[in-house]
Amino acid sequence: MSNPAKVAVFVSGGGSNLQSLINASKSGNLAARIVLVISNRDDAYGLERARREGIDTFVYNVKKYPDRAAAHKDLMEVIEHYDIEYIALAGYLKLIPKPLIRKYADKITNVHPALLPKYGGKGMYGHRVHEAVLKAGDTESGATIHIVDEIYDNGKILMQKKVPVNSDDTPDTLAARVLKVEHEIYPIALNNLITGKYQ
Repeated sequence: MSNPAKVAVFVSGGGSNLQSLINASKSGNLAARIVLVISNRDDAYGLERARREGIDTFVYNVKKYPDRAAAHKDLMEVIEHYDIEYIALAGYLKLIPKPLIRKYADKITNVHPALLPKYGGKGMYGHRVHEAVLKAGDTESGATIHIVDEIYDNGKILMQKKVPVNSDDTPDTLAARVLKVEHEIYPIALNNLITGKYQ
């Protein structure tokens, strides 16, 4: 792979989508090298996944700074230090600072466990999404990879894949089916973005 793009991945939890991106990078199916993993939680298992792969980590907890401006400045400096070219959110539950979104316009991706624009927006994450899908009686759900802008789950959709919703589904069973699809399409969508397929 010639000059793979330098990517930072943001996680808040287990980081299984992070692992799918790492695996795709290692196999040559993703034209990128994940050089930094950032989390808002120091106990996120995604950080452990990164360490096991020899990837640098950074814990970004806004509450540890005197104010938001100081927090944002520190985050920007860390991102710039690693010459990051693209940012991938993988189960990151915080809003990305506006200065970062503006600097990386159309270069920040996110994965959402539903078929956007349905079931998106503030507070719609994890099991809340699957519960809403089941409550609505939808017959299909799926995963969406989209560009991040200044509004939750609002940016341009890059890729979606559907899964059926079964009559006996619980939030857990539906989540497992959707997560499998997330792992499948996230590396493809990110690779397409990096290689210019969405121009």
